[in-house]
Amino acid sequence: MRERDDDLRAACFAALDVLRASHGTDVPWRGGLERGFAFRGRRVPFLNRAYGIFRADAQRGPAALSINSAFTSVRYEDEETPDGFLYAYQDGPVGNHHNRALRYAHALAVPLVYLIGTRRGWYRPEYPAWIIRDDPADRRVLVAFGRMRGPLDEREPVRIEDEIERRHVVREVRTRVHQARFRGAVLPAYLERCAICRLREVRLLDAAHIVEDADAHGAPVVPNGLSLCTIHHRAYDQDLVGVDPDRRVHVARRLLDDDDGPMLDLLKGAHGSSIEAPRRAALRPDRERLARRFERFLAAG
Repeated sequence: MRERDDDLRAACFAALDVLRASHGTDVPWRGGLERGFAFRGRRVPFLNRAYGIFRADAQRGPAALSINSAFTSVRYEDEETPDGFLYAYQDGPVGNHHNRALRYAHALAVPLVYLIGTRRGWYRPEYPAWIIRDDPADRRVLVAFGRMRGPLDEREPVRIEDEIERRHVVREVRTRVHQARFRGAVLPAYLERCAICRLREVRLLDAAHIVEDADAHGAPVVPNGLSLCTIHHRAYDQDLVGVDPDRRVHVARRLLDDDDGPMLDLLKGAHGSSIEAPRRAALRPDRERLARRFERFLAAG
């Protein structure tokens, strides 16, 4: 029976838990993933950025430990489906060592890490992932996702066999990836600071939609986004803070009339100020979208 490297995979997942606790759900290459993880006295890489399919030298078994997709990938464009992500083989023969590692991940039914590029130099690790279908004729595999379950110090990867539940998890991952890529485009445009209070702590910054993505005008593009700290994002979503078409900040009257301590003062202090917009005109918030959203703020009173 071929080796599955379950102990090494568990060490990999645990190390990613630590990195995500430190950096957030998106992890940088520099100062993060580039360090690899400790396993039996040696450092093991999480991925090889030059190749999408990675099997570590420390492994005894033949199956890939991780796969990755770069944010700017052109040659390999993953296709999202309700059942999972279609991931392409490497160029060259179907039987080259990269593709063999990918296909063994399917044959041995082992969990791996799917590192999805969300912006230049940043990845979103989704794990555990499984190769649930291998199609050598089409040169692609289908990647689906499971759950990590159990106590924090003994979490184990659980494969989901129920089709309805599996599709639900895939939908969750797709939503997270879309949000992460939107955030990865918006935050750099605003120099990674809150447009209202100028906070620079990236872990506390979100990309807020001006027009919600469910709306026909709600495309996930930078002109439909604002870089906001967690507090201002929540207030913006709840129509407690609004931004008019001239990019001036408005605070709801009921907050201005209230007196409830320093946190409320933080919100009230932004009233009448202007947001700090991107320097490039093409990236600045779209005036029409701001107007549509500001109407909702006014209607909320």
